[in-house]
Amino acid sequence: MTIKHHAPLAARSHQIRREGALQRSLSALRARGAARAHGCAARSALRRRATVALTTLAATGLAGAALAGTPAVAAASTSAASVLHVGSRGPAVAALQRKLGIAADGVYGPRTRRAVMAFQRRHGLDVDGVAGPATLHALGLPAGGGDGSRATGAGASDGASPTLRRIASCESGGNPRAISPDGRYRGKYQFDVGTWRAMGGTGDPAAASEAEQDRIAAKLLAARGTAPWPTCG
Repeated sequence: MTIKHHAPLAARSHQIRREGALQRSLSALRARGAARAHGCAARSALRRRATVALTTLAATGLAGAALAGTPAVAAASTSAASVLHVGSRGPAVAALQRKLGIAADGVYGPRTRRAVMAFQRRHGLDVDGVAGPATLHALGLPAGGGDGSRATGAGASDGASPTLRRIASCESGGNPRAISPDGRYRGKYQFDVGTWRAMGGTGDPAAASEAEQDRIAAKLLAARGTAPWPTCG
């Protein structure tokens, strides 16, 4: 009888061992799954805390800037002012163009970009056609893009009124030899030839002396106000 029942008992014992091993494997898998879920939850919580911290820092920075009287937007504008590129306009562009030896119309277009790239290539700078701090420094210009030679950056003579200095700065960057890309507007105040001659000027406005251009501009301002300069008046 003992011999007869030995095989079933051994088989049952083997099955029990297999079931035990399977149970241990399932337990291990459940433990790893729980650990993984816990890790995901921890990472998610960490991301949430980081987001909150960054938001708080940003709000604190903006508030601090406001309290100091220096808005964050103003800081961004100051940074942007140190880079001149296609589409930029004004006295800073005109000063750049004068340094490059091209007509200073105060408009950063394809011609100015080509001149900047040629200068960058000659001086071992990054050739990107953008007048950033490195290019401006190599040209002897301050980072803000002015010519550094006059407090107003306009180049207006001492005899010009504040209104004419403002107009000249806007129209040509104060350059009496400035000529618009299409050649129509000429000189410090960007006269067209018809207006120049109607006010008593002779020859090419851009070839006249700066004092003569100031005189004709003052005469035009007295006669018609700032209407001849709709953008800069």
